[in-house]
Amino acid sequence: MGALPFQSLAHLPCAASLSPSCMKNEQPKNGMAKSLHDRYPSLMVKRLPRRLLLQFMGFNPILLCVYPIIAAPLPEMKEPEVIRAFKLASGVRIQEIIEGEGPEAKEGDVVEFNYVCRRANGYFVHSTVDQFSGESKPITLPLDENQVIEGLKEVLIGMRVGGKRRALIPPSLGYIDENLQPIPEEFGPRRSLLSHANEPLVFEVQLLKVIFKYSF
Repeated sequence: MGALPFQSLAHLPCAASLSPSCMKNEQPKNGMAKSLHDRYPSLMVKRLPRRLLLQFMGFNPILLCVYPIIAAPLPEMKEPEVIRAFKLASGVRIQEIIEGEGPEAKEGDVVEFNYVCRRANGYFVHSTVDQFSGESKPITLPLDENQVIEGLKEVLIGMRVGGKRRALIPPSLGYIDENLQPIPEEFGPRRSLLSHANEPLVFEVQLLKVIFKYSF
């Protein structure tokens, strides 16, 4: 079927969604005396609402109402004060943030602690503390070579209850075995953590409790 000429298309019945003036069965006017305003009232340019005009210009005022923080400068994040920094013979680098109190944790002790694990560039990997609610699920591990990764064991040894440390652990003292702890039980976080096993990892550790010592 051939295409209809422009004149025929202009007089096709309008859809119900169009304006009522377009739905009237008006006879076409003769001549060109009438303006487009008279012949096609539905094509009138109406005044745009302010909100629509702002959105058309690429500026959404709703964002400033719902998310006023977007327009405000972000607060400056302060680094915790470091009491001392040292490097172990194994290559683990440690920053002491809080010394803690009580006896020091020793090899063979069972300890309870919270940790945050990041890549060396700051990329978050896993934590025992929820970032939003602040709820923590501390982990309990013996300080031996059979369960905990060697680098983290070296960080925990010498810590006191309530103490906090940040440490850079080289890959050779990290997850050389997938059975070494601490590692999340959930599949997703576990896979994410092991995917970074071949690079240095930063652990922030807070020692909560020294439970007991192994008897050999």
